[in-house]
Amino acid sequence: MRLVNLSALWRINLWVTCCFALVTLACAGALLHQAVADVERELQSAEAVVAYLGDTAERDPASLQPRLTQSLRHVRVHWLAAGEALRRPAQSGLDAWLGRQLFDERHSSRRLLDLNDGRRVLIAVDPRDEIDEVWDSLQQLLGLCGVAWLLSLLTIRWAVRRAMGLLDELLCALRQVSGGQLTARLREAGLPEARQLATYFNHMTATLEQARADNARLTQALLAAQEQERTQLAQTLHDDLGQYLAGIRAQLCLLRMVAEQPAVVTQTAHDLELNCERLQQGFRALVHNLYPVALHYMPLAEAFGLLVSQWQASQGIECRLRVGEHLPALPGASRTHLYRLLQEALTNVARHAGASQVRVRLQRSAKGLRLFIRDNGRGAHPPQRPGVGLHSMAERARSLGGELRILSRPGSGWALALNIPKEV
Repeated sequence: MRLVNLSALWRINLWVTCCFALVTLACAGALLHQAVADVERELQSAEAVVAYLGDTAERDPASLQPRLTQSLRHVRVHWLAAGEALRRPAQSGLDAWLGRQLFDERHSSRRLLDLNDGRRVLIAVDPRDEIDEVWDSLQQLLGLCGVAWLLSLLTIRWAVRRAMGLLDELLCALRQVSGGQLTARLREAGLPEARQLATYFNHMTATLEQARADNARLTQALLAAQEQERTQLAQTLHDDLGQYLAGIRAQLCLLRMVAEQPAVVTQTAHDLELNCERLQQGFRALVHNLYPVALHYMPLAEAFGLLVSQWQASQGIECRLRVGEHLPALPGASRTHLYRLLQEALTNVARHAGASQVRVRLQRSAKGLRLFIRDNGRGAHPPQRPGVGLHSMAERARSLGGELRILSRPGSGWALALNIPKEV
């Protein structure tokens, strides 16, 4: 199993185990290193004791009585029976390995004495006490590290389980959100970090839910506006332009009938000219409502001036336009978005502001282009849920790469500021 496929808990346990193993090995190595130095000193002292006992036993065998030598450390006195062969004490396993690590053959000092009374005695250095002490220290170290390792794993398991529980809840909630269930929420309980995460997640899902509801509402409003626009277009074509065409056709038929009456022909031709002019004006107004053709053959400042003058004439509201010099050039799509944004802003003023005066300022700024619109209407607090007009202006500002700010206070009118970067 690769490390990538392990869970977070198993990975943490593996890293902690490796760290404890390294620390334990380092401590054991330091303990053995110190033990070698201690054993060296003890065995040097034991060799001196062996030499002293050997010399003493040769002079006085009674000095090697068991009651005198049994309390000696690191020295073994062994009496040999007649004909008994000399044997080394057998060691195996960990004791043998530890003995090899702690002392070498140069410290295996021993003396075999044939005493005057006919007995034989072996006096030798015995490192078993030192080996036992070092082995006890190693066992205590391993036991302490093992207990600390187990306690660490249990503590980590307890802490990670709590965190993993939160992650499981978060993953479950994210699966619900990815499936379209924006009503998913997290419990705001537990650790401060968990509560903070739950708060931000719940705020995010609530915002997404509200955005989806707003988009659905705006989509319905846009569809209704589209249908209304089609209805108005059909009515315009049928009621206005269609009536003019029907009148022109009738007047043409009349011309054929009164071809020999010059006065009637002259009047009918004059009526035809008026109907054609009205038909042309109607087509121009219809095309202008559908698309601002003036942008194709007018500078942006002149197109804004024409729009403001037409809006002022139709609404009866004073509108002052001030255009700065050396405006940065804009591509066609950006010019259209900016024109439509001003048109929608003026439409909102006429419908909702209750203003008697509007000021429009278009000028160059340090970052590019700035459009500022302000009225002296009744004002209001900015709505939490923008309508179709504000949403459309925000979308146009986003397509321009600009920043749109709408400011208002009750009794102070509305103000709209749009900053457009140079590269749009």
